Amino acid sequence: MNSISVNKFRENLKGFVEQVVTQHLSLKVTRRNGDDFVVLSAEDWEREQETLYVLQNNDLMKQIAASTATHSKNKGYKPTAEELNEITGI
Repeated sequence: MNSISVNKFRENLKGFVEQVVTQHLSLKVTRRNGDDFVVLSAEDWEREQETLYVLQNNDLMKQIAASTATHSKNKGYKPTAEELNEITGI
């Protein structure tokens, strides 16, 4: 994560915001008093919130672990060719 002073951020606000939104690079803005803040796009923030939700949900994490275990053993449900075509839209 890049870090800049609040003064540099203020001088080129539009450019930094454009960079954060288009390149999905969060930006740490430092202040003299030490109360720093981070600028990130709404899309990235929403993605982070979804990730935190999954990581904090024990039932989902158990499902993911079980799925990973069956996948690594090459076991579990295998869709038919027709089901795969329906899923992929082919």
